[in-house]
Amino acid sequence: RYIACPRLARTVQQCLQRGAGPQPLLLEFAPGPGILTQTLLNAGIRVVALESNLAYLPHLQSLENSLDGQLKVIYGDFCRLDPLVSGTLKPPAVCSDKLFETMGVAAVPWRADVPLRIFGIMPHTLERNRLWRLLFGLYECNSIYKYGRVELNLFISEREYTVLKAKPGKPWAYQALTVLAQIGYEIELLHMEPWSSFATDLKNGNLAIPKAKCLPNDHLCLVRLTPQQNLFTGGLKPTNATTFIFMVKQCLAKPTSRLSDRLNSWSLDNGGELLKALEIPENAAMRDLYPEDYRRIFEALQNSSMFTETWFYDEVSESVRTIN
Repeated sequence: RYIACPRLARTVQQCLQRGAGPQPLLLEFAPGPGILTQTLLNAGIRVVALESNLAYLPHLQSLENSLDGQLKVIYGDFCRLDPLVSGTLKPPAVCSDKLFETMGVAAVPWRADVPLRIFGIMPHTLERNRLWRLLFGLYECNSIYKYGRVELNLFISEREYTVLKAKPGKPWAYQALTVLAQIGYEIELLHMEPWSSFATDLKNGNLAIPKAKCLPNDHLCLVRLTPQQNLFTGGLKPTNATTFIFMVKQCLAKPTSRLSDRLNSWSLDNGGELLKALEIPENAAMRDLYPEDYRRIFEALQNSSMFTETWFYDEVSESVRTIN
């Protein structure tokens, strides 16, 4: 767990506050001692604090009792939201349906305004896996995304931000996660802060900065991820989104390979005609395609009489199990 220093609180408040007038409800996860929480409250923002560490709960609950409904404190762990287990959940694991009911947030249509904003510092442990789980929820309209286009405001490592915003052809950075994130979200960098501005509650007192061999990682980046309103227009739908995710992952497993070779491996007899219709060069490499190119390819395959998804099923299921 990382805890922001007081100096950073004002910057975060300015990034999250939206002009004059009423502010949308904000869910802050892992608020810790409440340094950022207090600043957000002072700015007039209504906050739900989701805290999993019992040591911090008394102070947060005392703060809640001193206010007139502006703060609500819930015992729970955002990183253990909707775990794939059977039976009753044991706290601090949280069910999103129960959480949204407690917050009083109702589901809205996908193209409606953002129903809830979420803010927190993403733990560096399993950071990539957590981003993947959010993406699966987004594309399948599961978990928090059953309620609409929930906005995420997350401190993530500079390494992962570099991956999310990478351009085609960028070695090491341009990955399946890049393509899916750029199609699914509007990605805004709100602020970059050196790792030294964050304290740690680890027993040894050291700041455990994640290592990155090929990508920059000197900062934590406050990034806003707003689901795209037009995500489910055209042939992409929550019902076939898992297939699309796997298609992108399989394509970029070998980023230097040619798209035409991949189409041939899928036994698609009219692969050359498909590329010509999409105006994609036949010798195009996987890492040279733009995110929207992958979407166009998928939608074209969905409309192709030569295409069948049966070859996907076993591998898709295994991929989903691995991510979860």
